[in-house]
Amino acid sequence: MVLLGTASWVLGAADSGEEKAVVAAIQKVFDGMAAHDGALIRSVVTEDARLTRVRGDQPVATSSIDQFVHGIEGNQGRLLERMWDPKVMVSGRLAAVWAPYDFHLDGKLNHCGIDSFLMAKTAEGWKITSIAYTVETEGCAPSPLGPPK
Repeated sequence: MVLLGTASWVLGAADSGEEKAVVAAIQKVFDGMAAHDGALIRSVVTEDARLTRVRGDQPVATSSIDQFVHGIEGNQGRLLERMWDPKVMVSGRLAAVWAPYDFHLDGKLNHCGIDSFLMAKTAEGWKITSIAYTVETEGCAPSPLGPPK
């Protein structure tokens, strides 16, 4: 496997240049979360991007990118999201990514699950149009990335 992304938060084998660019855009969201940097997150999402959370038997929750960014900027904790073994599919200007992830809050595992991203290539590069993810608080397998640093 090949490590990708700053701080080695993304692990996987992205073969083509387009696949690497897709994963790099996702990494910017993770970097923006860690830095509480809404501008960095917004740089790689479309203005009308949506998030969808699926958690156990709870109702499916959706939010706008504005709600997500506001929550990240207002969070005082240390945030770390990591994904590995991304399955990246690219066809022209459309891409989809599916990957297991873990999320740490203040250095402790908070939850894990699957991240799913839909993306479109714009004049500015790859932009995320939709993020969907599951939330599992029990039974998280150890990450191949090891413990957070």
